[in-house]
Amino acid sequence: MSPLLLISSIAIINITYVSLFTLRLIFLIKGRRGAASLLAMVEVFIYLAGLNLVLQNLSNPIHMVAYCLGFGAGVYLGSQIEEYMALGYSVVQVIADSVETTLPDKLRSYGYGVTSWPADGKDGKRLVMQVLVKRSNEKRLMDSIAADAPRAFVISHEPRHFKGGFWTKMIER
Repeated sequence: MSPLLLISSIAIINITYVSLFTLRLIFLIKGRRGAASLLAMVEVFIYLAGLNLVLQNLSNPIHMVAYCLGFGAGVYLGSQIEEYMALGYSVVQVIADSVETTLPDKLRSYGYGVTSWPADGKDGKRLVMQVLVKRSNEKRLMDSIAADAPRAFVISHEPRHFKGGFWTKMIER
């Protein structure tokens, strides 16, 4: 095998392996054990093939460099793939600068479930809203909030468990 082809093969194999590794971990965190198990089988096969190439060619440090570069690129690519897939849900908490905002009704008209309550902020009364949204729709929600309430304070995080409420019934479907 030519040196350039070997170096390219090592890097590409490691990019593929680490991307799968990253996705497998994310699937495990999200509770998708079956998909994680299938990915693990493919992942370990690719890992062994790449490691075999490196161990057979330890005399040239460029092969180890290719392995390391492939590893780093694989972490990046795996996270990009996961972001594109946007698995799971996000909870978006919105704090509007006024209790008199129509934002909850606007978000509901866009199809989002919104729970809201008044709160006391440093500079007066606020309206706090909590919205559960599929991660694939989170950007659209954020754009709607920015357009309808540009001064709102917004926090987003991923919930781990769901129980009760109308969203739970929708998720189960």
